[in-house]
Amino acid sequence: MTIAATRNQMFIDGEWADAASGETVEVVNPATEAVIGEVPKGSEADVDRAATAARAAFEAWSQTTPGERSTMLYRFADAVESHAAELSKVESENVGKPKGVADFDVEFSVDNLRFFAGAARVVEGKAAGEYTKGYTSMIRREPVGVVGQVAPWNYPLMMAIWKLGPALAAGNTVVLKPSSATPLSAIRLAELAADIFPRGVLNVITGPGATVGLRLVTHPEIDMVSLTGDTATGKEIAAAAAQTVKRVHLELGGKAPVVVFDDADLGALAESVKLAGFFNSGQDCTAATRVIASGRIYDNLLAELVPAVQSLKVGNPADDEELDMGPLVSRSQQERVGGFVDRARNEGAKLATGGAAIDGRGFFYQPSVVTDVEQDSEIVQREVFGPVVTVQRFADDEEAIRWANGVPFGLAASVWTSNVRRALNAARQLRYGTVWINDHLTLASEMPHGGFGQSGYGKDMSSYSIEDYTVVKHVMAKLT
Repeated sequence: MTIAATRNQMFIDGEWADAASGETVEVVNPATEAVIGEVPKGSEADVDRAATAARAAFEAWSQTTPGERSTMLYRFADAVESHAAELSKVESENVGKPKGVADFDVEFSVDNLRFFAGAARVVEGKAAGEYTKGYTSMIRREPVGVVGQVAPWNYPLMMAIWKLGPALAAGNTVVLKPSSATPLSAIRLAELAADIFPRGVLNVITGPGATVGLRLVTHPEIDMVSLTGDTATGKEIAAAAAQTVKRVHLELGGKAPVVVFDDADLGALAESVKLAGFFNSGQDCTAATRVIASGRIYDNLLAELVPAVQSLKVGNPADDEELDMGPLVSRSQQERVGGFVDRARNEGAKLATGGAAIDGRGFFYQPSVVTDVEQDSEIVQREVFGPVVTVQRFADDEEAIRWANGVPFGLAASVWTSNVRRALNAARQLRYGTVWINDHLTLASEMPHGGFGQSGYGKDMSSYSIEDYTVVKHVMAKLT
């Protein structure tokens, strides 16, 4: 069964609304290229409406108690959970996710919301006390204000929750802009939230980044902007936000190394990369994209990895619930991925498997393993964001760490070894926000997600993310 094509609206100040211009854009299923809906093509005027509503709602919402916000977030989590099958289907059709991937996204989103519901009541700060004689000081953590949030197309539901959860838990009001390519789950979230949160607390607007996104960043009533997206867009947002000195929260690109030492379990490594390199068609900023292997086990590693990748089942998620991988999100993304692989081959790289688009309807690309790549090659240095894993051969441990750190990104990495000392030493040296040992991609709501370097700043998940959505105020009272 497919989702019937629907005409959707934006959610502003507790009401459903068309774009001020009346214009709409089509939403496409990337597995079939069929139109499955249309959404308003928002403009600056729509951002203005939503920002005004969020500002008006902020005064009362920011004065709610943590317990009150917690109760509403728990209700929101329950609503998402009770519509899990529907939301999973929306994600599958709009993004091209296999059922298992879409189901995971919904389940983890529910867990995130419940974590933030609890964490709203335990925000910490420095102990009140007399740090200067004759005065008592105390620390208040207060909400930043109105937050403009821009969610990406690869995890539209889960990334929306990663943003909404901590922002609302801290007492902020929100204007959320989903990607124009994958907006349907965010609109459905607004429907589920409509009867839970006061009007104006959560607003969802749709439209192009060049107009709607830019207005979010520059709007005088918006105090903070949070983006999950590519590094180039993050740089533009940071520069634009600087004009009004807005707080900026950026979760950007990644190029995760998988450092495989000569004592690693290669069977476990191959199965992990089969999942972590190709989950969500490789459209994941933490994907296991760069295998950096000891020369001693390089050939044996390929002998394990290549058959594992070749065993991946690829197709239309509507046809098979047991698929491992669906399509890429768009024709342009398919062409982008293919361009990286073609240029790498022209530079002398070899294909161990894959390396081409899949003929027929939909934006499919073969799961690919590329070898004989140089450290300074484009396919190693830049984010491909598709089902492509490169494999490099290192000479010694020092070179492995140098190559792993030798890219602009610092979001996630993994280390594979049976030696605990070696593993912890590598984890210490790797400049990444998350380092897995003998695993890759596992997440926990209680633990932070965010990177170093051009992977951005600020944290998603965990209590650290709530702190990102607060401002610290020092209150000092004279005792005499």
